[in-house]
Amino acid sequence: MTAAEQLRHEQADFVAAVAGELTGFLASRQSVMSAISPDIDPIMGSISNLVTGGKRLRALMCYWGWRGAGGEPAAQQVVTAGAALELFQAAALIHDDIIDRSDTRRGGPSVHRRFSDLHGSQGWALDSERFGQAAAILAGDLCLSFSEEAFTDIGERAAAGSRARLIFNLMRAEVMAGQYLDILEEVAGPARDRAGAVSRAQSIIRFKSAKYSTEHPLALGGALAGASDDLLRGYSAFALPLGEAFQLRDDVLGVFGDPLTTGKPAGDDLREGKRTVLVALAMDQATAEEAAFIDSRLGSPDLSEEDVDELRRIIEESGALAATEVLISEFGAAAFEALEALPLVELPKTALRRLAEATVSRAS
Repeated sequence: MTAAEQLRHEQADFVAAVAGELTGFLASRQSVMSAISPDIDPIMGSISNLVTGGKRLRALMCYWGWRGAGGEPAAQQVVTAGAALELFQAAALIHDDIIDRSDTRRGGPSVHRRFSDLHGSQGWALDSERFGQAAAILAGDLCLSFSEEAFTDIGERAAAGSRARLIFNLMRAEVMAGQYLDILEEVAGPARDRAGAVSRAQSIIRFKSAKYSTEHPLALGGALAGASDDLLRGYSAFALPLGEAFQLRDDVLGVFGDPLTTGKPAGDDLREGKRTVLVALAMDQATAEEAAFIDSRLGSPDLSEEDVDELRRIIEESGALAATEVLISEFGAAAFEALEALPLVELPKTALRRLAEATVSRAS
């Protein structure tokens, strides 16, 4: 078997093992929840549906962090950690879609939209939108609870006070802080110091996305395998700029991406009012008239296709799109340089390189 074949087989085995772990975990919880009431089944179904898909980026980063630190292939501890990360990711997605008022996720209805539609199809009383959001909040909270249960199942390596536990706890707290900073910028951004908008947007992507998408999962896998402090610092030097490139690419796709590829409507981030680095750069580099147009239309519930096209034009012609692409290239270059410096054997290093390449150049 060639090295490339070994990598594909090992990675595929791990992804399959995580999927099996999630299926078994949720099946065991399904019996508990159904015993309370069969009316809870739609919540469990929404969770199962969400964790079935996705790229498994966080689980894979955890796995190769584990392998790079000397962990055995597909060991149960890292499989369980991967499942815990996927459940946390599901919680973050459910809550993020509520916050962003996003009706789609991976080409289908978001969880709160599914529950709103359920309300309508059943002819229930009161407001369907409020019911959908409330049910989705509870589904996301249940995912958080399940994520904690799964992580605890790892055992001694994830016990209180362990390096892995500290990383897991910090990851979850930082995501919530980043989410708050994100919604704060949406409402306070137009009245705040415009000169600091880019740095605030960069801080948001670091804590809301970059750290929990790449840095913390990689370090978590390493910590579970007993990585040294030096190796964990090396992991961070690689994974943090990679995560920032990942989120910047996501911001570009949120404005310019193909809906058939991204699974979200074109210009969705503009309708949601996200003050991303891309938007902050446009505000900084556009004319005063164009900046006023961005302020007046960004996040408008009645944003038309013509408005979306005009916002795209401003972002592109102001140089903000090109500047964001430069940032993506710079963060990507920093990540690849740090990766080459990591003292890893060839298999995990190659796997991380391929994950990084896919992350920086992705179209969805």
